[in-house]
Amino acid sequence: MKITVLAGGVGGARFLEGLLVAAPDAEVTVIGNVGDDITLHGLRVCADLDTVMYTLGGGIHPEQRWGRDEESFGVARELAEYGVGPDWFTLGDKDIATHLVRTQMLEAGYPLSAVTEALCARWKPGVRLLPATDDRAETHVVLEDEDGRRAVHFQEYWVRLHAPAAREIVFVGADEAKPGPGVLEAIAAADVVLLPPSNPVVSIGAILAVGAGSPDGGIRGALTRVQAPVVGLSPIIGDAPVRGMADKVLAAVGVQTSPSAVAEYLGADLLDGWLVHDADAAHVAKVEQEGIRCQAIPLLMTDQEATAAMARTALAFAAELAA
Repeated sequence: MKITVLAGGVGGARFLEGLLVAAPDAEVTVIGNVGDDITLHGLRVCADLDTVMYTLGGGIHPEQRWGRDEESFGVARELAEYGVGPDWFTLGDKDIATHLVRTQMLEAGYPLSAVTEALCARWKPGVRLLPATDDRAETHVVLEDEDGRRAVHFQEYWVRLHAPAAREIVFVGADEAKPGPGVLEAIAAADVVLLPPSNPVVSIGAILAVGAGSPDGGIRGALTRVQAPVVGLSPIIGDAPVRGMADKVLAAVGVQTSPSAVAEYLGADLLDGWLVHDADAAHVAKVEQEGIRCQAIPLLMTDQEATAAMARTALAFAAELAA
């Protein structure tokens, strides 16, 4: 079985852990979000790609679920002594090694897709990890407060400012960006496409925005044409995100924070099936009114077995939709 997954950071990585348990013989391709990518201290940091790579490769910090395990911060302390910022985004020493290798390869002319493949040769994540694009496609957030109206990089919005109310989400460069090597092919060849319970705007939405301005509609266009069923899992339970700031960014794009509203936002042209938490069973009928098949199941990734059970249900649901 060929499974293609659109993944952001922590939520996508945790779901992938369960998916590999649920379908150990499957060929899994992950299309990773690059909207969070940022340059800090001259180093190119790809937070979501690294979170997937470290998680599946056994190097993730077990409590944080981001950054490296058994990390030290000597370089960060030295930078602070020099008074060099930014001081709101702390890079660990082992993590810096990854960013050094990536930055050196990028500066030598290798595209991000080739760099990611080289990094994964060390980590052996058990999936093929493809950046959504090799081009610049950054997520910025428009704010309006006492400092006026301004746009900030998503990392500054999330890490430094702790996700205040947002006015607009802008995918800078995404319209013109080309899907990365292998991305469209992985969608076309898939037996099933899964959208994990990742942030629907700044993770899944940022991936879907890549190539949107092209005649074929880029990644989203490919997903609307794919023969395989596309099944998503809701990141919203009740009227709140399981984690993160999905409610803030959903409000910025004019979408209510609810499982059915997120399904409608992603669209019946994209989704064939949508899974909601069993406590949200009342939303099933609303989703199906949009032309999207829907089921209510246990949807909390409390441990690996619970996550694997979610993945098994998603795959079974996809098989039912394909029949």
